[in-house]
Order: sequence, then C-alpha cells, then structure tokens
Amino acid sequence: MTATEARPDRSPEFGGNEIGRDRRRKEDARLITGRTRWTDNITLPGMLHLAMVRSPFAHARITGVETAAAKDSVGVVAVLTGADFDESLGVCINAWPITPDQKAPTHPPVATDRISFAGEIVAVVAARSAAEARDAADLVEVEYDELPAVVDLEEAVKDEVLAHPDLGTNKSALWVFDSAQAGTGGNVDEAIAAARDGGIVLERTYRQQRLIPAFMEPRSVVVDPTGEQITVWSATQIPHILRFALAATTGVPESKIRVIAPDVGGGFGGKLQQTPEEMLAFAVARRLGKPVKFTETRSESLMSAHHGRDQIQKLTLAATKDGRVTGLKVELTANLGAYVALVGGGVPVLGAFMFNAIYKFPAYQFNCQTVLTNTTWTDAYRGAGRPEATYAIERLMDELAAEVGVDPLEVRERNWITHEEFPFTTVAGLEYDSGNYEAATARAKEMFRYDELRAEQQARRASGDPVQLGIGVSTFTEMCGLAPSRVLGSLDYGAGGWEHAEIRMLPTGKVEVVTGASAHGQGHETAFSQIVADRLGVPFEDVEILHGDTMVAAKGLDTYGSRSLVVGGEAVVRAADKVLEKARPIAAHLLEASVDDLEFKDGRFGVRGTDQGIGLTEVAAAAFAAHNLPDGVEANLDSEATYDPVNFNFPHGTHLCAVEVDTETGETRMRKYVACDDIGVIINPLIVSGQVHGGLVQGIAQALWEEAVYDDTGTLVTGSFVDYLLPTAADTISFDIDHTTSPATTNSLGTKGVGEAGTIASTPAVVNAVVDALRPYGVHDVRMPCTPERVWRAIREGGAGGDTTGAAAPHFDASTGMEGTVDRTDGSSPEGGDQ
Repeated sequence: MTATEARPDRSPEFGGNEIGRDRRRKEDARLITGRTRWTDNITLPGMLHLAMVRSPFAHARITGVETAAAKDSVGVVAVLTGADFDESLGVCINAWPITPDQKAPTHPPVATDRISFAGEIVAVVAARSAAEARDAADLVEVEYDELPAVVDLEEAVKDEVLAHPDLGTNKSALWVFDSAQAGTGGNVDEAIAAARDGGIVLERTYRQQRLIPAFMEPRSVVVDPTGEQITVWSATQIPHILRFALAATTGVPESKIRVIAPDVGGGFGGKLQQTPEEMLAFAVARRLGKPVKFTETRSESLMSAHHGRDQIQKLTLAATKDGRVTGLKVELTANLGAYVALVGGGVPVLGAFMFNAIYKFPAYQFNCQTVLTNTTWTDAYRGAGRPEATYAIERLMDELAAEVGVDPLEVRERNWITHEEFPFTTVAGLEYDSGNYEAATARAKEMFRYDELRAEQQARRASGDPVQLGIGVSTFTEMCGLAPSRVLGSLDYGAGGWEHAEIRMLPTGKVEVVTGASAHGQGHETAFSQIVADRLGVPFEDVEILHGDTMVAAKGLDTYGSRSLVVGGEAVVRAADKVLEKARPIAAHLLEASVDDLEFKDGRFGVRGTDQGIGLTEVAAAAFAAHNLPDGVEANLDSEATYDPVNFNFPHGTHLCAVEVDTETGETRMRKYVACDDIGVIINPLIVSGQVHGGLVQGIAQALWEEAVYDDTGTLVTGSFVDYLLPTAADTISFDIDHTTSPATTNSLGTKGVGEAGTIASTPAVVNAVVDALRPYGVHDVRMPCTPERVWRAIREGGAGGDTTGAAAPHFDASTGMEGTVDRTDGSSPEGGDQ
C-alpha cells in the first residue's frame, strides 16, 4: 500500500507520534499463539453441557414430545421442552419496530406448539458432557403435523400461504420515504413522467441473495448462576445490549447480571443478537442452579444463526438523454425470515438513505415492504442495508452509461457531488460533511491503469477472443458510526447511538482505558492505545485497554456499524481531555504557577516562557499520594465521558475491478482489483489494510460464490461448507489499496469508519465487471453469485451483438427471468452492448 498524501510523523493536534503509525496489534500475540480464552474454552466446576433439539420442518404443529428415553440416557440431568418453562424464560426482542403498525410474531427461545423455520428449537438437553447431551438429544421424539411453508419472497407477498397464520398476513411493515413529502427533493413520479416524454427511463430488478455470516468461531455461551451475580460469557458483539435484553425479558435485575464477551472470533453482524440459545442457557442454569455451556456446531450455525441480505430491488431511474439523473424510485421487498430479529426490521431502512449514494439526485422515493417467511430470520450482516443499496445504484449507473454510450466513470462524474459542494445535504436528507470523489477516482484510475485496460478490452472484442475482459466500477459512500441518538429515536430505533469511555491514571504511571466498544477482531486494543498515547503523551506500551465485561465497562452500546473508532474513539478522546483538565490545577500548584500559564506537550506540563515542567505521570503519582494538593481538588485524575455523535459518518471511495470471463465455460477470474478509499484520518494503516482486505473478500464472495438456498419445503440445502461456498486465499488475488484523505468534521480525530467499506464497494465492482465483459453478447445482468453456470447461460440466452430493436429495449436477466424495459423517446436505437 502506498500513500497518496504524505502522512505527518506526528499528530499536530496531539503532539504525539502514534496516530498514522503502523503498529502490530497488541492482541495478535495471544490470538495467534492460542494463549487466549474463547467462550468454549471456559470450564467451571460442576458445569453441564446443553444440546438443542431442532425441528427438521420449516412449518409444523408440534403434536407431541417424548423425552423419556433421553432422560434415561447416560449423563443426562434434565430434558426440557417449551411446556417446562414459564414466563421467566423471556423472549427474543425486536428493538426496531420501523412502523407503529408493524406485524411481528412473538419469538420464544423454544417452540411450544408451532414451528416457524427449520432449525427452530423444540427441546433442550442438559448433560454432564457435550457428547452425552448430543446423544440424548437424538433420542427425543417429536411428533409434527407438517404445515404448508412459504419460502419464496415473491410468493410470500401474495399471502396465499402464511408463515404465521395468526397474523393473517406475511407483510410485516411498509416503510416509505418520499423526497417531495420530506422537502428534500422533487416529485419522483413527475420526474419519471418527464423522462418518458424526452429522456431515458431505466427499469431494473435486482436480487440480493441470502447470505450467512460464516464467522470463524461458532456461537458459544456459558452461564454461571452460583455467585451473587449470574455471570454470562458469550461470543457476542453486544455484551451491554445482551445484559439489558436478559434483564428486560426475564425479570432478573440488571444489577444481578454480568455479561462478559471474551475474545470473539469474528462476528460480521452475525453475533449482534440476543439468541434463543443464550436465553435458554440463562434459564436452564437458573433452573438447575449449575453452570451450563452451549456451543453450536457449524451445521447449527449455518442453519439457525441469523442470515443476511435477501431482498428484491425494483428500481426506476429517470435521466436526461446525456445521462444526468432526474429521479430514482426504489421498491424494495425484504425477507425478514420467520421472526423480526433484534434490528432486522430496520436494516432495509439504513439502506434507504444510501440509494442516492454520491449523487445529486433531484427526486427520490423509497418504498420498503418487509415480509415474513418460514426461513431463518435475517438481521445485520457486514454493511447492513448499505451494501444492498450501493449494489443497486452502482449497477444502475453502469446500465445508464451503456444506454447513453459513455464510459461508466463519465456518467458518474456527471452526477456526483463535487468536492467544492461539501457539506452537502442529499435528497435523502443526510448532510455529508466532507469528501472528494474526484481525488479518489483519479488515484484509483492511475493505480488501475484504466485507459490501458480499456484499450486491451477493445482489442479482445475486436479479435473475438473467447476470454473477454470486463472492467467494473463502484464509486460508493456509506453512512456509519451509528449515530445521533435523536436521529435513531426518530426512526423508532430502541436504543441510542452514544458510547462511553473511562480513563484511569494509575500511580505507577500506567494508564487503563475502559471502553464500551467490544472488539471481535477490529484491533481496538491497539488503535485506542495509539490515540491515548498521543493525547496524554504516554508510551504506547503503558496503555491498557479494558472492554467486553459489563462489570468492568459498566456503560456501553457495543460494536457494529463501523462505530468503534468514530464514536467509541471520540469518547476516549474526551475522557483523555478531562484527565488533562483535572491534572492542570494540580500541576500548576506543584509548579507554583498560574493555571493560565501552563501548556501541555509530549506528556508534560510546562510553564510558558520557562524551563519548568512536570510530567503527567508525576502529577498522577502526586494525586495518588495526596500530600500536596490544592484545596477542593480530588485526589485522582480518573475521568469518563459519554459521546453522542452529531451526525453519521461518511467514508467513500472508488473501486475498480478487472475480470476475465471465459465465454465458452462461463468461468470468471479476477485479474486486478484496486481500491482507493477516503476514511479520513487513519490511526493505524496496518489495521486499516487488514479491514479493507477482509471486507473486499466478503463483498467479492457475494458477487461470485456465496448463496444460502432453501428448497420448496424450507430445508436449507446449503447447510455445510461443502454447499455454501466460502473463498480461500487461493480463490482471490492480491489487492492494490490506497487512500485519499478528507478529514471528518464531526469528530476531533477526523476519522471515518472503515470496517464495512470493502464489503459495500466490492460487490457491484465485481458484478459490473462481469456484465461489462458480456455486453457484446446482449447480457445486461447476471444474478448473484455469478457462477460459471449462470454466466454461461446468460451468454447463450442473452443473444449476440446487443439489442437494436429501437424504442423499447427489453432487459432480460437470463438467470432470473426478470424483465424490464428502457424507454427511449428520441427515436434512436440503443448504443449496443459493446461501448
């Protein structure tokens, strides 16, 4: 990775040399050598192990459960069904009811009378070993009366088969944003009508396939009820939210619950949940008075841990004949699965604000219908709504470029917000604080050698090479750093967007930092140490980061949505500033100087104009001793801060991808991938590189490999890694990444989120490249993932040479059978597929 702008060795504001420095992660030594503690490693005296009995049916009545054989099995202590629990078991909560009339079924941790998806828990076995518990679970006999299941999203909307008959419909909520009604833009229907009369109207339908957050560490939970508090260890992203949810739904006082998230092996949103397994472990431990552990198998994880994406996106875009967009209308259908998950109902709403992306669209309307089906429930998956929106608009901008007959980057430039226009209020009502799309794009083109690859592409097309070259573009922005509590409240979100931090100055000169942001692979311990080292002028090695334990970090809202640095990091900065403010009068007293004459630099207070000074760590020691303090001054420097952001955070970038497509076999191979992101001020470039690389692979995997598939009865047929395809290092290439810098104006560090950027940008870049390679064959779309079979079929069914039929050019997705039209009102024929 090379820098586009020279980064200063020292932070001018902080006076340190840590921010902007490559630091190997403090965490890695224990993680790589196995000296860490995963939840499944925890063993307590007298601990029992749990196994879950799960339904093989997607929809059925439970007519009987026979547990006698299981109870008589070796090592079994208890076998419990839904009928054995009372209301103290609690329910899984839905924290984001997006409309007042949203229909949401109650989500019990264990089913009592009816099954709503394959994998739902019917009974739980507690035994002295995990093997004995699993063996006994196989002996539980459940009688089912199978019911018709609705699996397909388009069928579910028809309400002919109901996922929850008692609700009377599969439609959960309809959420609408209209720029004309909101006062942020014009009337989209008028813009479309005008374009039909003198411009271009594109109508496309895209399918966001269902994905599974295949984290490295399966979910695991240990509950110990034997102390003064009930202690819960869980492989979770949200220890504070989990603690609240357990208290709110079980009646146990929050003060009596301690939740610890030890080292967590990945999450990607998949561990942003109050899970049925956590609820059952909590209830069984209380009931039996013994510690219990549950660790899911990988098959259980794929089948019953929440899934992501799963949307149908119907888009109508109006534009002038030269490709300037005048309006965008989105009609979204989103699959919630069998239940409305913790924030699952609101994930599409996050995307609502990003369909306009980096562009100045004059009119915009977003309609989202969330739908219940007899499938595993969906919730946040890396990017949560923003990748879906970015994919749709970036695919559509490529389609617009093809219709106008210009380069895809040119049509984007005609519509994007220029750097002089920031801050800019979008048609969706958000204020983008900073950015420079021109700079990021120029650097990406330079790294990619864009013009050379375009020339090679034309040469291959002219020669009829069976291996065609495709070039894909994705210019993206995202909203992250969830975000002002008042804004979240206006969207009916059940929590705030603040984060909390505490800094403890120890008398030995060391520093403890307590953060409510809970890491699961992001590098918090390293990045936060760098921030504090610069702010307080102490050695990086002397900073200790504490997190993930609700007894240690009593306040927090945890980690998701690329909020750790931009929200949690800012809370740390503000706590550090309070430390300095508390230290200032003590330092002045010890130096026999006026507070107003003090200056702080490189960890020392000095008297302006003299060589007198005292180190911050000396002040901390003096405060601890308390032998010589000013009257009325506390004998410590410890400080805390709660930061509620004033706005979302808006990183952006330009990603370019080149693929080679074998038109005889449909095989697609990546040849080159360039990402130039603007994430504001970078704390640790090495960590950022890892975040970008990981995000790119996840987004590329959606484009080329991953898809969760159900059969007509609701059985997950991609229930193992044999069928659910995850890429390995051998399947990908080396990525070329770089950064431009437009500091954020909404936090003192100038940082922007990076954890989800690669995932958001890469999927449309890759699919655009595949479609670009196939345009000479009349192909306008290939349904994700772009498998060799789908690519091969698209070539054979798309027709050679592009469409030249005149005013209404049909768009046909060979893999889905979805069809749309392009209205051309100037009497010309489309420019063909080989521009």
